[in-house]
Amino acid sequence: MHDSNTSPTPPFILFVNFQCNSVVDGNVEEVPNKKIIKFNPPLYKQRYQFVKKLVEQHQPKKVADLGCGDVCLLMILKYQKCIEELVGVDINEERLKWNGIEHFDSEDLAKFPEVVFGYMSPAMIVISTPNSDFNSLFPSAVFRDSDHKFEWSRMQFQTWALDVANHYSYSVEFTGVGEPPAGAEDVGCCTQIGVFRKIAKATESAVLEHHGEHVYEVIYTTSYPSLQQMDYCRRVVTYLVYREVNRMKRRYQVSLRQHELEPESADTGNPTRKFISDPPVPVLTEADKAMEMIPQPFCIGDKFYVPLERIIAYPRLGHICGNVEKLREFLADVVELNCDGSAVKVDLHDCGDY
Repeated sequence: MHDSNTSPTPPFILFVNFQCNSVVDGNVEEVPNKKIIKFNPPLYKQRYQFVKKLVEQHQPKKVADLGCGDVCLLMILKYQKCIEELVGVDINEERLKWNGIEHFDSEDLAKFPEVVFGYMSPAMIVISTPNSDFNSLFPSAVFRDSDHKFEWSRMQFQTWALDVANHYSYSVEFTGVGEPPAGAEDVGCCTQIGVFRKIAKATESAVLEHHGEHVYEVIYTTSYPSLQQMDYCRRVVTYLVYREVNRMKRRYQVSLRQHELEPESADTGNPTRKFISDPPVPVLTEADKAMEMIPQPFCIGDKFYVPLERIIAYPRLGHICGNVEKLREFLADVVELNCDGSAVKVDLHDCGDY
């Protein structure tokens, strides 16, 4: 989704959801006299994943969710290290208070472009809304949810989106989530999405004639530590490293105990047992088997070692640190390493193991 006339790295992305969490946001939709429609993963998770991928791709510093509802999307995005500020906006104050705009009427919709595209004017705007063309696959109803004020067909949404984009100097591309079942591809995705990107050189005709006053009431604010803060990032990395090391150590200990005693005699009536002195190779899970080429944990005496190359292979640590050198830098003077700094070193047995 790159256009040479648009900003390559938007510092501010705004997400808007013209809908509520209706029945189709679950994993299964019961349709009388029709086949059951299954979304896997559930539709709302597909929307969240779409947004998460956009954030990971464009690395914005500020993200706002207009119609944040239960703030689940904000809870997911707060772990993205590029984000310095998250903002949630909703017209339902009680819902915001309980959980920490999705329902527009015609008057709200008329004001929406001026406020969002003109006044806020973020570098990227992502709008998702139900695709009414898909409703033919659901039970007879005007809207998917009784609280919806409107639902658009693909033609209606794209006509509105193109007009708004042209007026405020944005480009727009259309996509969606929630694939239709086989044989019904002509209805399109269950949720349609428009991705708007601000054109770098805006013309005067696209500038808002007057901003006016747009007053928002602050319901509550929360300051989350940011991975941009070195001290906090170091604490997160240290915690994740200890968690992974202890997980592997516990699995190793279980494997060790299973092999400590073995029958020496075939006489099952009075078997004698012997201690197996050589520690067994740790039992690997299916996920670990995909990393068999990466150095494995090992034990020398009463010390357990996990190579940094093994640790950095775990997705979240790899995402935060990027490489072994950065991981080693984070762990310096905090976590004990072996003499050449290539592995984390911990006691094989400690008080917490018994």
